[in-house]
Amino acid sequence: MKVSRLNSIEQYVISRETVSIDELCEVFGVSKNTIRRDLNELEMRGHITKVYGGVTAVVPSGAIPTPIRSSLNPADKLLIGRLAAEEVADGDTIFIDSGTTTLCLLRYLVAKKRITIITHSLGALSEAARYENLNVISLGGIYSPTTDSFVGLSTIEALSAMRINKAFMGATGVSLTAGMTNTTFLEAEIKRAVVQRADNIFCMADSSKIGKEAIVTFCHLRELTAFITDREPAKEYVELCKKEGVRLRYE
Repeated sequence: MKVSRLNSIEQYVISRETVSIDELCEVFGVSKNTIRRDLNELEMRGHITKVYGGVTAVVPSGAIPTPIRSSLNPADKLLIGRLAAEEVADGDTIFIDSGTTTLCLLRYLVAKKRITIITHSLGALSEAARYENLNVISLGGIYSPTTDSFVGLSTIEALSAMRINKAFMGATGVSLTAGMTNTTFLEAEIKRAVVQRADNIFCMADSSKIGKEAIVTFCHLRELTAFITDREPAKEYVELCKKEGVRLRYE
């Protein structure tokens, strides 16, 4: 029971970046003394730190190791994966970006035919290998544990010889001014290379990413074919998508 609560509190803080003690007490239904004891234990894990009146994530959500990120907003990610799979047609060659949201697309492709997957994500390679109907092309590079992907110049060079019908891209943050952003420079360079080569670009980002910005922009919202998320975003995002001809998909 306690371990489950600790994991839930950690995930909650990471997804929101900064949370007050009062909010944690209300959300998890425990006393301030219990929350303070829990935070003392969680701080030792190294992903969050206590501040006056609350707690904050130590690093941006995109830099959190994959096993922790995969546990954040799982239902929303599955919904986005299902909606994204509806954009895939038989015979497509698609790029699957690194990240825990894009990974959810693969399980919904079981009924598709002659699909070729291009990816530098180790998680996507492992998941795609489970399905006999998917042809898989792995991009080379140096393995990055933080992003669970292969990065480097060789990865970008491999992309230069490939044609991509549809690219399904994840992001650390999505904003009106910065577009789709990422925390890691090498990862962002690969994302840029994909965006340049893809006929269609799909943003897959749950609502917790909207309105946030990371350090590197790799794609502006006007470049998107569609923006796939879990719920209707703020009015200004709806208006921008309409103005730029970007399809907005959510439920």
